[in-house]
Amino acid sequence: MNLELLESFGQNFPEDFDGTLDCVSIAITCAFNRQGTLLAVGCNDGRIVVWDFLTRGIAKFINAHVHPVCSLSWNRSGKKLLSAATDNTVAIWDVLSGDNDKVFRFPSPVLKVQWHPRNSTQFLVCPLKHAAVLMTVKGDHKVVPLDDDSDLNIIASFDRRGRYIYTGNAKGRILAFNIDNLEIAASFRVTTGGLNTTAIKSLEFARRGECFLVNSADRIIRVYESREVLTCGKDGEPEPMQKLQDLVNKTLWKKCCFSGDGEYIVAGSARQHSLYIWEKAVGNLVKILHGTKGELLLDVVWHPVRPIIASISSGLVSIWAQNQVENWSAFAPDFKELDENVEYDERESEFDLEDEDKEKEESKAPVEEDTEVDVCTVEPIQAFVSSDEDEEDKEALLFLPVSPDVEEPEDGWQASSEAKRTSQGAIPRVPFIRTVVNVSQNDDQTTAVPEKKKSQAPETPTTGDKRTRHSHDSDKKRNQSDGPPSGKKKKTKMMDIDLPDAPRDEIHPILNVKKPQEKTHSKKSKPQKSKSSKQEKSRHKDRNKGDDGAGENAGKGRQYY
Repeated sequence: MNLELLESFGQNFPEDFDGTLDCVSIAITCAFNRQGTLLAVGCNDGRIVVWDFLTRGIAKFINAHVHPVCSLSWNRSGKKLLSAATDNTVAIWDVLSGDNDKVFRFPSPVLKVQWHPRNSTQFLVCPLKHAAVLMTVKGDHKVVPLDDDSDLNIIASFDRRGRYIYTGNAKGRILAFNIDNLEIAASFRVTTGGLNTTAIKSLEFARRGECFLVNSADRIIRVYESREVLTCGKDGEPEPMQKLQDLVNKTLWKKCCFSGDGEYIVAGSARQHSLYIWEKAVGNLVKILHGTKGELLLDVVWHPVRPIIASISSGLVSIWAQNQVENWSAFAPDFKELDENVEYDERESEFDLEDEDKEKEESKAPVEEDTEVDVCTVEPIQAFVSSDEDEEDKEALLFLPVSPDVEEPEDGWQASSEAKRTSQGAIPRVPFIRTVVNVSQNDDQTTAVPEKKKSQAPETPTTGDKRTRHSHDSDKKRNQSDGPPSGKKKKTKMMDIDLPDAPRDEIHPILNVKKPQEKTHSKKSKPQKSKSSKQEKSRHKDRNKGDDGAGENAGKGRQYY
């Protein structure tokens, strides 16, 4: 894929709605891998759906958690996926096989998880009402220190290269810690003017450049430069590069992030499905994207390379992209589009080998015809390479293998295909591919067995039972082929993380929304049973009322996400 040819002329931000991705389950959060080829979506039933973003098809299902997935993060190579659920667990997944590597259980709900941008053995966890925790894959952890304010409403994030950890609290205080020794390198306070402070809701860093966003409770998004913050040191007073806000509606922002090149900023409204896009250099609002009215926004992410935005509302992932208009004049400058047929007058010398009427051009420098063209060297795509790197990550996982569904395989097809692959030095198949191919063969055998039995006398009923049982098991394998490891594989042990000061009885903010609706549902369902002893007419009315009430409650239940 030549990304240089995909760059648009002029603007580099999405303009129109470009379809939805339906994960079957209700989507809550999503995250792109570093190259933007895969999109992971966390759902309310605990599943993680991995989409191939180029084909817009589902590449893998991972039955990750039992409770809703609230945060996702890819590591640098794209081979590991970090997930957090509302049941206080954090898990590490192998994307290629779908296996679970590690599970960590925290005493309090986890709001956010993030892989280290360069080191795939470290990640950051933000528990509810507790200081941020720097974790390793082995289970070792360090608590990021608090400020003198000792405010426990902490949000944290790695900087672009993972050299510093930035934290923000509810009193507007932002700290930068050196990741090696967790000592404070810089600190400042976000003020609304005068001595008034505002709570920090989120910190987001750009993939390109040194800028980061601060989303605060005063409904203003501030853009700071990390170099200036570190230069000011402790108790500094860095000035924000830009202050972005909706002056008309005074919108409260749910989520904000940078574009892939760091030139644009998108923010999603917390009241409705609306996306605001600003230009970072100037600070002007360039576009407002409106979704369906009445929907609430849950998450917004910008594609790492292309001008595409993915937003989540009402359980679906909405894609926003540029409106592609065919412009043939971009390929041929003298090309003219015609509204109707025009009779063409052929010039006399148009198809001559040598144009007699053409004026002789002045002799220019001789053109070297024997120039050697290098077709072997593969130049790295600059969009995939960081500013301090020369080459792309050759071990990165860009796509997931998809197994073909063979309906009627020939005899010995699998053995010959395996022999060819091994003789050519190909990578051995992933286990779930092999199971799918075997299942298709077993299905053909099971369908052929009953026909033989009809023609012959029933010899042994037990063999038929075994075969039908085998086909049933194979169906189970097919359904679980993209899911978690099967029963034969060893279970991963859950590792408890001991945080002495963490609150034990807290409930995740996502689940808090559902509580009052459950109470109303139980209250409305009680009077239905008490009216069962009345006459048939009144019973009919009550039943209709009860159905209407249940329908309303079901609708409210869907609005939870």
